[in-house]
Amino acid sequence: MVDSLISDILFGFTGLISIINPIGIAFVFLDRTASLTMEERTALARKIAINVLCVLLVAFFVGTPILHFFGISMEALRIGGGLAVAVGGWQMLNAPDTQPAEQPVKRVDADKAKSKAFFPLTVPLTTGPGSIATAIALTANRTHKLSDFVLSSIASVVISIVVALVVYLIYSRAVIFAKYLGVEGTKVAMRVSSFLLLCIGVQIMLTGFSEFLIPIAQMQPVVK
Repeated sequence: MVDSLISDILFGFTGLISIINPIGIAFVFLDRTASLTMEERTALARKIAINVLCVLLVAFFVGTPILHFFGISMEALRIGGGLAVAVGGWQMLNAPDTQPAEQPVKRVDADKAKSKAFFPLTVPLTTGPGSIATAIALTANRTHKLSDFVLSSIASVVISIVVALVVYLIYSRAVIFAKYLGVEGTKVAMRVSSFLLLCIGVQIMLTGFSEFLIPIAQMQPVVK
């Protein structure tokens, strides 16, 4: 039982953290919070981590019922969410260079950056449609047997906490990564991260379109 629980936790954590890619998104986070001080950025990273924890718990425990209630398919979730991610990546890819993160600018810009803690910094940049769909898929076949339900629930909670902790640790230290890379290296990393974010959004959309179109293409014409 314990081995099964550990295996589920490792499997779920590995799948989610690879999709979220916090190291790559850390440079996006740094770009979006260029007007904040180190303390403000750390506080914002903590807030995003709490949001990530809440989003994942909701996806794990009530994601499937919510989608069914609103009549939203997994394909629609991927297409719509992928579009949001792709648009964000495109805008960042074409945005002018910002001031270095260690040089705060106008207070109004800092307040604006902090107001984006949930959207778009948490959703869809950190926990986008890919991670939400993965969380839902991990528990889609959860049985109603009490022992299995309890183990699955424990695994879901642990996975959510560990992912949120990793996001906080990496986002709060984004400036440290930037210092190692230097100004020009950070600019390059931000552009690469933005391009990868654009590609991720397109890939999520393509996955949604393929899942929607393949069953239609496989339908056999009715022979009269």
